[in-house]
Amino acid sequence: MIVRVQCYSGYKADERPVRFQLDEREYAVEEVVDQWYGPDDVWFKVRADDGKLYILRRRIESGEWSLSAMANDRP
Repeated sequence: MIVRVQCYSGYKADERPVRFQLDEREYAVEEVVDQWYGPDDVWFKVRADDGKLYILRRRIESGEWSLSAMANDRP
């Protein structure tokens, strides 16, 4: 699945995602629920405007984004 991410760049580049596109559909990030770092990656758990939670991963070295998980947040 192709993931394209637009980020807010404040103090540093690609600080947090603000919108992302999966295939042909675009989603606005309503909230960054959590963020954590791995040795080679930055992970973001976000709530999108469709009410679902997504976990987006950015590779630190290449800057490449991928979708790691998706789940319904609202019943």
